[in-house]
Amino acid sequence: MSPYLSVGPRPLDHFRILFVCTGNICRSPIAERLTRRELDTRLSPRVAGRILVESAGTWGHEGAPMEEHAATVLDEYGADSGGFTGRELLDEHVVEADLVLTATLDHRAQVISMGHEAGLRTFTLKEFTRLVRTIDPGTLPDPRRGADVTERARALVRAAAALRGWLLAASPESDEVHDPYGAPIGMFRNCGEEIFHAVDPVVTALTGIPAPR
Repeated sequence: MSPYLSVGPRPLDHFRILFVCTGNICRSPIAERLTRRELDTRLSPRVAGRILVESAGTWGHEGAPMEEHAATVLDEYGADSGGFTGRELLDEHVVEADLVLTATLDHRAQVISMGHEAGLRTFTLKEFTRLVRTIDPGTLPDPRRGADVTERARALVRAAAALRGWLLAASPESDEVHDPYGAPIGMFRNCGEEIFHAVDPVVTALTGIPAPR
């Protein structure tokens, strides 16, 4: 793929989220499938289908299945772990994404270094969570009052990007999700819990609908 691949206007009737980690068999698949589950739980099928969720890896295991422990964790959350195959991150994935959420700061830097005007729409997952928690929902378009869910999602990304230079993390490590690859199932459960607690407020902010209790 050419490094000079142009960034055209992304379709406004859909909003595409891309999760990125290293191998695309542990962290980013967990984040992808948990996000998909949360969207499908809160939105009608027609509306939920307009938010696309994907993942890829900077050293992605192209065509590989999800790591077994990662699939187990997803099953425990009631999320679909089936039919997954790993992908290596390509320019076209970044070009097409409206929001890129990475596991670590290094992944974020790698995505931004690919160009495609990705800087203002690329965050670590936990960084984005930290920022959206501070955004007043009342300042965002409200789908319950006729606004489009994709319009709200784009407004949220713009608002988070505007806050990034003002609201700093307590430490760089606090904005990262570390790799559980090769660890026992307990470490994967910890990773899954960490990702779930980061994804939940993101989906609430994107949709304007909190998780059912």
